Amino acid sequence: MKKVTKLACLALLGFATTGIWGQANNDAKPPEPEKAAVPEAPKSVSISGAPADYMIGSDDVLHISVWKEPEMDVTLPVRPDGKISIALLDDVQAAGLTPMQLGNSLKEKLKKYIADPRVTVVVTAMNSQRIFVLGEVVHSGPMTLLPHMTVLQALATAGFTQFANLKGIYLLRRQDGQQIKTKFNYKDAIKGRGDQQNIVLKPGDTIVVP
Repeated sequence: MKKVTKLACLALLGFATTGIWGQANNDAKPPEPEKAAVPEAPKSVSISGAPADYMIGSDDVLHISVWKEPEMDVTLPVRPDGKISIALLDDVQAAGLTPMQLGNSLKEKLKKYIADPRVTVVVTAMNSQRIFVLGEVVHSGPMTLLPHMTVLQALATAGFTQFANLKGIYLLRRQDGQQIKTKFNYKDAIKGRGDQQNIVLKPGDTIVVP
């Protein structure tokens, strides 16, 4: 008899627990739907595609856009005179400025026509920054100078012919009105020896592979 009574009590306790659990679940609020993120307005001037201190030059290609003004979106090269032309504005000087400086210049000029213009300047092609690779290479001639590009990286892009003299490579650089010749030990560079692999190129540099 005691055993039957004990089993009955356990059954009642189970039903009670289930009821409380169910009630707790019923009382719980359903999860609120996630709110869609509201896009923030861009900064007044933004840049991308080039280092912050990059100086725009002739033949560089720029993409310029103004937030909420789709008709102002334009991709264009910097003319040989260093200027660009966009809607609402006359010629604007671009060469010799950083993307941030150009963006600020455009912003100030556009204030006459647009309330709080938010300008984006993107350098999509740095054609004014060039080096030259000559001699026994697969791709000889001018090459676009990428930010922080080294001699080793340029040679990897140019590729060697089977006749290349890897021990006779040298770099020519114009400095203080004089041409400076610097030997480049390719084998040391690929092995990480010395400081050969750390020679950073500058606009106008010429690499010669005899």
